[in-house]
Amino acid sequence: MADRAQNAPAAALLNLLTLMAQLRDPDTGCPWDVQQDFASIAPYTIEEAYEVADAIARGDIADLRDELGDLLLQVVFHARIAEEAGHFDFTAVAAAISDKLVRRHPHVFGDQGKISAATQSASWESLKAAERAANAAAKGRPESVLDGVPLPFPALLRAYKLQRRAARVGFDWPELAPVAAKVEEEWAELTAEIDNAGDQARLTEEVGDLLFAVVNLARHLEIDPEAALRAGNAKFERRFRAVEDGFREKGRQMAAASLEDMEVLWNAAKASEKGDSGDI
Repeated sequence: MADRAQNAPAAALLNLLTLMAQLRDPDTGCPWDVQQDFASIAPYTIEEAYEVADAIARGDIADLRDELGDLLLQVVFHARIAEEAGHFDFTAVAAAISDKLVRRHPHVFGDQGKISAATQSASWESLKAAERAANAAAKGRPESVLDGVPLPFPALLRAYKLQRRAARVGFDWPELAPVAAKVEEEWAELTAEIDNAGDQARLTEEVGDLLFAVVNLARHLEIDPEAALRAGNAKFERRFRAVEDGFREKGRQMAAASLEDMEVLWNAAKASEKGDSGDI
């Protein structure tokens, strides 16, 4: 019985790999699956990762199981495409991450001995920095502290990561005041561009600068900007739905209402949220 339980994960994974190979068979497989490549399924990979995070945020364990399966399928899909092209296979993917885990945890798999969480974090960053340096050298280019911050990251998250990396080498304000002043400066530059009827390219650049400065302010306040914006999104959605409900209760179409009527219901929704000192 114990052997069967131990072999179950391997059997389930082998079955998934076999199914993926069948789906990608050029003669008997699924036409859609056969047509896909790394680039075409990359958006689905990102989407599935977000759906995993969503299931966790909602505390839905059944959904989490299903979404993790969908995300695992993406890994298997990419590995199959790579295997067909002669690059690597799923075994190489699993071996690479296993090697990395061992390499980055010498206190567990080596003779370093037990260490604190803080020491482990510092060691982890040091090991990752060494890996980035080796990777840059292998590609024949200079190393940058910004290496390894993925371009496909959500822009807000990528700004946060870039700022944290730069701060590690001292490129950062040591106090909050100049960070807040930078937000005000960028806001002034944006409003000046609006007043001067700036073109769309200039306005886009100024909005980007303002957002980047706001992310930096959040970082200095030790606030995750992604989490903060998600909370803001949730607040807006919650209140907007309350406005929709208000119009339904009155038997009115929201699209035919005035902005003033909408604001009355919006303010009522805000007032009903006890303990919420936030404002939009």
